[in-house]
Amino acid sequence: MLSTGPELRLLRLLSCVTLVLLFQVTDAKRDLKSACTTCQQITDNFSKGFDRTAKQNFGGGNTAWEERKLSKYETSEIRLMEIVEGLCESSSFECNRMVEEHEEHFETWWFKRKTKHPDLHKWFCIETIKVCCPKGTFGPDCNACVGSSERPCHGNGMCDGDRTRGGNGKCSCNHGYEGESCLDCIDGYFNEVRNDTFSLCTECHSSCKTCTGATNQDCDECKEGWEEDEQEACVDVNECSTESSPCKEDQYCVNTEGSYSCKACDRVCSGCTGAGPDKCQACASGYQDAEGTCTDIDECSQSESVCTKEHQECVNNKGSYVCICSSGYEEQEDECVQMMQPEQAEESEASETTTSPHGEL
Repeated sequence: MLSTGPELRLLRLLSCVTLVLLFQVTDAKRDLKSACTTCQQITDNFSKGFDRTAKQNFGGGNTAWEERKLSKYETSEIRLMEIVEGLCESSSFECNRMVEEHEEHFETWWFKRKTKHPDLHKWFCIETIKVCCPKGTFGPDCNACVGSSERPCHGNGMCDGDRTRGGNGKCSCNHGYEGESCLDCIDGYFNEVRNDTFSLCTECHSSCKTCTGATNQDCDECKEGWEEDEQEACVDVNECSTESSPCKEDQYCVNTEGSYSCKACDRVCSGCTGAGPDKCQACASGYQDAEGTCTDIDECSQSESVCTKEHQECVNNKGSYVCICSSGYEEQEDECVQMMQPEQAEESEASETTTSPHGEL
């Protein structure tokens, strides 16, 4: 029986609450990863600022003056403030918020912890504000990634959340590897070396879908476009050797390893077995076979004229011809009409002028 009234509203409310909680958990995981990234950026910029302030205020050449006037600057609060001011871009809200919230920690490290804990990232990000983890660990408690913290994912992948307080520790395997621990090989690769903690996956021969070794005789299964020969080795299938070509009538077949391609015949051909006018199965219209090669027919040199209208001339081109009016003639209404000479044109204009009604006025 379907829920109605208050029961239906309660179900909808529970669904909404569940979705909100899921989104919050997802955002929390993302925030844990980004917090570590932000902290890493801050400590990297602190190191750059430390080097920058050293170059700006030391090394002027007057050693005695530097020892007397600048020795206190090296560990001073002024220098610390100059470094802290350059830790974040003005537009980076997360960076500026983290620096502002933990500014006292920089002062503590600078004045009391720097000598004993020279690695600021480790002291600040990992041990003090706890937004990062050591290499090869992840999550709130910095648990070791799959494989070990020394070789996450057995060196064949990336551990989700590595070095952060987020993530789930699952492996994203490098190409060629698969499985929870990235010790297995995908199709097309085989285990050249394998034990409980190490795996080396090497690519099969190009003819193999799966294999146990590197040659075409080590295939368990041939790829499409390959087939087993009498020695049980995968060899290329020549698709172009079949009676029925896989290509269109105006194309020829070119065999490739594991496949084939279709190329366009020469324009002089009507069907062909390869490239060029000497590979035609028949010649295209306007061409003729001359000692095994299709060549252009010169229609204009034939005994019977192909241009039948008066005052026409034939002009040959590749595979065809055109009929044009002879010199001194122009085409008018599909006929070649003699063009007027300049003198004739002037006489005609004069005649028109004298015979017009206006001329009699």
